[in-house]
Amino acid sequence: MEVKLYKKPRLRSPIMLAAWPGIANIGLIAVDTIRETLEAEEFGEIEPWDFFYPKRVSIRDGILEALEFPSNKFYFKKTEQTDLIFFIGEEQPSGGEKIYAEGGKAYRIANLVLDVAEKFHCKRVYTSGAAVAPIHHTMNPRVWAVPNSPELVAEVKKYENTILMSAIEGREGEGNIVGLNGLLLGVAKKRGFEAICVMGEIPVYLQGLPLPYPRASKSVVEILSRSLGIGIDTSKLDSWAEQLEQEIEEIYRQIPLEIRGQLEKLKYVTYAKPAEPSPITEEDKRKIMKDVDKFFKKRGRGSE
Repeated sequence: MEVKLYKKPRLRSPIMLAAWPGIANIGLIAVDTIRETLEAEEFGEIEPWDFFYPKRVSIRDGILEALEFPSNKFYFKKTEQTDLIFFIGEEQPSGGEKIYAEGGKAYRIANLVLDVAEKFHCKRVYTSGAAVAPIHHTMNPRVWAVPNSPELVAEVKKYENTILMSAIEGREGEGNIVGLNGLLLGVAKKRGFEAICVMGEIPVYLQGLPLPYPRASKSVVEILSRSLGIGIDTSKLDSWAEQLEQEIEEIYRQIPLEIRGQLEKLKYVTYAKPAEPSPITEEDKRKIMKDVDKFFKKRGRGSE
């Protein structure tokens, strides 16, 4: 048995929020913030044996006591507006060296998550992650959204501070989502669930670093809380972002001056007034992405 349910709560057409680790853990932090704020109750898990290696071995008095595996748990919360199911995974089943899900194990775990969604008649599934973008770390991150059906496009367009991934400048209507966020979106479509992936923007020069990015997680929480009709206090994310400011500034100052000069222009880009001339062109943005990536690769930063 791969899904173990400790109880079977009576839920009314719940909405599922699913998240795994990823770039800066943006989606994981956002979904877990909502879960924690609402004090959702754990009610099940996906048994890890077939999907993950142990993350540690516990030894006491010279004797092996237990193998500890990454957890993949389900939680529920009944609210006045809507009932919710949360799925929080500590690790993606990659089956290789990458941190992102791939292969048969990933497909199986995506289906197990949706088996629970089907069992409780979920009417929608949200996934969440990060969107690497040519933005400055002082900007308010936008949320990129990818719905899995044309019928959801009009709704997504109404979300504040949100843009369809297909409408991002220079993408020519295309894009891709790596890992379980994208896989679950596709499997949900195949199984008849409506689903939306919401991704908080992170500056290109912060991707791959061992730092969270709570500013982007806050943007995702704001979108999800409005969509769900629930109030979520984001003050902890604000405090966390303030604590990280100095560390981010130190990283920023390591970037070569000529690249920083281009990045500084991003401070003055406004998404609210698209008719106004931008201080930086789309070609400039592509060059920044390329130059920053090249700089960090030379310094030995691991690839995401």
